[in-house]
Amino acid sequence: MKFDKIFSFLIKIIAYFSILILAFIIFFIAKESTGAFSQISFFDFLFGTEWHPIKAEPQIEILPMITATIYVSLVAILISLPIGIGTAVFLSTVINKKFKKIFDPLVDILAGIPSVIYGLIGFVVIVKSFEEYFSFPSGESVLAGGILLSIMVLPYIISTVKESMVRIQENYKISSQALGVSKWHMIRYLILPAAKKSIIAGLILAFGRAMGETMAVMMVIGNSPIMPKLFGRAQTIPALIALEMSGAQINSLHYHSLFAAGLLLMFILFGINIIFYRLKEKSDF
Repeated sequence: MKFDKIFSFLIKIIAYFSILILAFIIFFIAKESTGAFSQISFFDFLFGTEWHPIKAEPQIEILPMITATIYVSLVAILISLPIGIGTAVFLSTVINKKFKKIFDPLVDILAGIPSVIYGLIGFVVIVKSFEEYFSFPSGESVLAGGILLSIMVLPYIISTVKESMVRIQENYKISSQALGVSKWHMIRYLILPAAKKSIIAGLILAFGRAMGETMAVMMVIGNSPIMPKLFGRAQTIPALIALEMSGAQINSLHYHSLFAAGLLLMFILFGINIIFYRLKEKSDF
């Protein structure tokens, strides 16, 4: 009994410490961001389209990077969602247990590959293929970033949806077999409708993961701070921070603006995560 109380106390301390670290990170980034808004208006920063931080009269406007971050993430989700749902159906209801033991770890391995490896493969395969086979003047584009990200977020969609489908199938399998319902009818009319909340949750989790990706996207998207086009170059907020932070003079407008960009990205990601957890709590399965 005494051991249980000690263990409970330690768990609470660790949880509070984690919350304290998160609060400190938010406070630090917000504090460093205030220097930017003392020199430029929040409206210009958020809705302007020019990023020239080292000119004599700096222009610090981040709308192209916000748009590119959301755009490339949406492209990734549109590609990965149907593939992820189909793979989850295959792993949860179609494949036999022998092969399931082989394919399940492979999905986990996809999530464990370093992003720089994905970026290297994307640059050598996707970007070069666009240039060679489709005659793009430059293969670095939003589409290249979206294709690469779609592969990277697949494990998050598959894992979330598959776990829910396994539980749903356990609820319906015996009844369906007793009524003579085919497996594909059960998948179409029972499992997929019942798994819609987990599909939405997986989508939001993958979207948040895609928006926060830095290295892989930075290697294939072209890193041009202009309004994004599907077949053109662009730059995401994480890539902007990674590329320019080392060259920004401490306490300069450029330095504080990069922190402001990071704070904005954090708020977007927090919003996505809140939606994800609320959907997960309301899920019936």
